[in-house]
Amino acid sequence: MNNYGGMEKMKLIVDSGSSKTDWVITGGKGPIEGGLLKGMNPYFLSYEEIREEFENGLVPSIMETGVDTVYFYGAGCVFDKAEVVRKVIIDCVPALEVHVYSDLLGAAHSACGYEAGIVCIMGTGSNSCFYDGKQIVKNVPSLGYILGDEGGGVTLGRRVVSDILKGLAPQELQEKFYECFRLTQATLLDRIYKQPNANRFLAGFSPFLHSNMEFPYVRQLVSDCFLSFFTRNVMQYDYQSYVTHFVGSIAYNYSDTLTEVAEKQGIRVGKIINKPIDELVGYYGKVTNR
Repeated sequence: MNNYGGMEKMKLIVDSGSSKTDWVITGGKGPIEGGLLKGMNPYFLSYEEIREEFENGLVPSIMETGVDTVYFYGAGCVFDKAEVVRKVIIDCVPALEVHVYSDLLGAAHSACGYEAGIVCIMGTGSNSCFYDGKQIVKNVPSLGYILGDEGGGVTLGRRVVSDILKGLAPQELQEKFYECFRLTQATLLDRIYKQPNANRFLAGFSPFLHSNMEFPYVRQLVSDCFLSFFTRNVMQYDYQSYVTHFVGSIAYNYSDTLTEVAEKQGIRVGKIINKPIDELVGYYGKVTNR
């Protein structure tokens, strides 16, 4: 029983990346309430930190509307880390069903629905898979922001910060960088090596690159990062036989450059989705009606 339609089942759908979390409570008549929270990646946050974010940002709305089923798609929600998030939800939400999946499966559900294709996440980090219309059947591991995450915001940020500090970026761009962020070398290194959430911090420099795409240096940096993502990830799938879809803010904001680099490699670009949450609402509407 809930406040919106008697026995109508209410669903909480959550899409959580490393930097931000989109959520929506929906029933048969469509979304009722939604919002935005910080990222809840269990590789970087403890049970207590995730629970605090969940309780402060979600529980009041859940208690008001009532939720029967939770579908949580999250970065880092693999292996035992998925159980950390599951325990948070079970401890906080009086739901009958709780499902915790990787953000990669959420990207596949939002971009492909029930069709086969290659699916890529390009946000703070990056990941990819081949999805057969039902499940992920192949995944080149992301490996995180130290060993992987090619083409993600963290890699773009790392590249430009490194080039700025080494004096390799154009002088005019260096001056704009320091004027914009007011950060010293010591402060940058402290934030990256000694403070938590270095991946979010580095990804935060991506908008600076996006606003300076008129520099040939910036265009080349972004193109190189995308090419690295394609060659190290996408081209390990049967990319000539299937369309490749992209989900995430980096793919969306740099869509022109992304498409240009992909097409040069013979990769057919399908959907480019900024936020998968709306598509996920539609996906579960179709699931209900199947």
